[in-house]
Amino acid sequence: MKINLFEQAPYRYLPDDFEKNHESVCSTPYSLTTPDGVYASIRDFLDELMHGARSGFDGIALTEHGQSSYDMVPNPDLVASALAYMTEAEGLDVAIFPMGRSLGKAREPIRVAEEYASIDVMSGGRLVAGFPIGLHYDASINNGVPPIEIRPRFDENLELLLRAWSAREPFPFNGRFSQYPQVNIWPRPLQPAPPVWITGIGNPRTMQMCLERNFGFNYLSWFGAKLTGKRIFDRFWEIADQVGVPRNPYRLGFLQTIAVAETDERAEKEYAQHLEYGFRKGLGSIPPEKLGLPGGIDIRGVQALVKDPGDFGLYYQMRGASFRELVDAGVVICGSPATVREQVREFCEQYGIGNLHAMLGFGSLPRDLAMKNIQLFAEEVAPHLRGLWTDTDHKHHWWPERLGGDPTPVTPGATATEGTPTPAQNATATAVTV
Repeated sequence: MKINLFEQAPYRYLPDDFEKNHESVCSTPYSLTTPDGVYASIRDFLDELMHGARSGFDGIALTEHGQSSYDMVPNPDLVASALAYMTEAEGLDVAIFPMGRSLGKAREPIRVAEEYASIDVMSGGRLVAGFPIGLHYDASINNGVPPIEIRPRFDENLELLLRAWSAREPFPFNGRFSQYPQVNIWPRPLQPAPPVWITGIGNPRTMQMCLERNFGFNYLSWFGAKLTGKRIFDRFWEIADQVGVPRNPYRLGFLQTIAVAETDERAEKEYAQHLEYGFRKGLGSIPPEKLGLPGGIDIRGVQALVKDPGDFGLYYQMRGASFRELVDAGVVICGSPATVREQVREFCEQYGIGNLHAMLGFGSLPRDLAMKNIQLFAEEVAPHLRGLWTDTDHKHHWWPERLGGDPTPVTPGATATEGTPTPAQNATATAVTV
């Protein structure tokens, strides 16, 4: 089991009545902030990630959210670059795992390829490359990409990026959204090809692409395995069976918000108000319609939503959710180390999860409590989870070789090739290098 510290950088000092008057994306008045509050929120976020790296987590994971008060990280590569240098300087063998740059909104895909390649070099070959399709409000409202273009732009940009990493010679690119007389990026990744992970919320098309092309799939639902796990993970593994690939838990990642204290009672006392802040003023204040703009979801995704609205319906419930409701629903796992590790291990075993993204900094959680949460989890929870899949024959093909991964072909008969000119060659070439 790979265990990553996952954090976002929320503004931690929003007014008490924020969710009654505002939403946390696009139109949040910046007048609600103070310079000291912004500085402290960002600085604490960075310090907490480094604390996780020093505490023995397998990876440090972060995301991208433009024009957002619940995550002030419009370009995760800025943070990932700092982490790559600092961890390499301190000799910390920890994966650097930006789960976005969003390729569905990217107008400069070569810049994304260059940034990720630079991070891999800075880290000495420890990059895990995450790519979300793109949040609709961010791609369309913040960046002016028509919703119907988000998915095809992602597809084209991903092909260009992978080819830019692997091509032996400069090449021209004449795509629908980008045209380059010459592509020849410097530097290239140190890894033959960094492991590629796609971050999504359960669209069957995205899952099938990951399974066919041997990308890892990160499920970021924010609502816990209890509410959404069965339908999403059953869907993923059923598609794996259809594609004809093994049910290898290492190809699947899952995000869970977690709060650990010495006892269950103390955990509630210390974390309740900060968890409520995070969901009420963060996810709960995002209008669901901004997460699913018309035209932005392909037909298979629409069919899945019609059959089971799932996550989108849950956003409405976050705005007024109490701590007890969050815990009872499994949205948050909160309690003593024994309580936390029992619940986490149960759903990871049940659903075949080989990569846990533990969200340990959240909402208005102050620095000292976040540091405590990270430390307790690292010392008293993580050691009881790491051996979960060691008694199986599965290998982790989606992790850097320097960190113990096995980036060998997982598609029978795959051979290395330069570029990705056809869908069939795309799948083969990527399987070899990812």
